[in-house]
Amino acid sequence: MKPPVFYAEGIPEYDEKEWRLEVSGLVKAAREFSLHDLKAMRISVINARLTSVSGWSYRADWEGVVFSDFLKHLDLEPDASHVTFESLGGYDSTVPLKATLHPHFMLCFGMNSKPLAHEYGAPLRVICTHLWGYKSVKGLARIIFGNTMKPGYWESRGYPLDGVITPGYTLDVNSGQRRHIRGGDEVTEF
Repeated sequence: MKPPVFYAEGIPEYDEKEWRLEVSGLVKAAREFSLHDLKAMRISVINARLTSVSGWSYRADWEGVVFSDFLKHLDLEPDASHVTFESLGGYDSTVPLKATLHPHFMLCFGMNSKPLAHEYGAPLRVICTHLWGYKSVKGLARIIFGNTMKPGYWESRGYPLDGVITPGYTLDVNSGQRRHIRGGDEVTEF
C-alpha cells in the first residue's frame, strides 16, 4: 500500500531549476534557497510516522534538513514566535516556533531513499510527525516568521490550530491494519 495523496489546492506545477524557497517576515534579512542550497546543508534521515487527521498513517524514512539545523542559516528577530509555511498553490499552516524544534520537524526532499515524488510534495515539503499531517505543508514555497498564530487552510475550516494528534484510530498504511493511537505526540507505537 502507498500513502494516500491529498492536495487541497491541487498538485501544483513547478520548474525544479527555477524553484526557490523564500524566507521572510521576522528575520534580519529575507533569503531564498534553491534545492541545491538545501542539499548542501546537514542532511538527516529520520524514520517516523506521518499521521493524517483523515484516518491513516504512514511510517517512512524521510530525508532532508531538520528544521533546527535550517534555523542555523537564518538570523531571526527576537519577537519571532510562529512560523507560517505556504505551498506553491497557496495552502498554508502556522505552527509555534517552539514546535519546529522537535527532532522530527524537517524540510523534506526525499522519502525511502528516493527523491520525493511530485504527488507527495516535491520539490520540498514539511514533515512534522508530532502534529496532524495537515501541518506538513507539501510543495513548500515560502516560510514566513511572525509573532502570531494564524489559521491556515484547514484551520480556517474548523481544524484545530495547534494540530496536536488526538486519541482515536488510524489505518497503518504500512501493515494495512487499523490501529488505536494514544495521541498527544508522534505516533511511535500501537
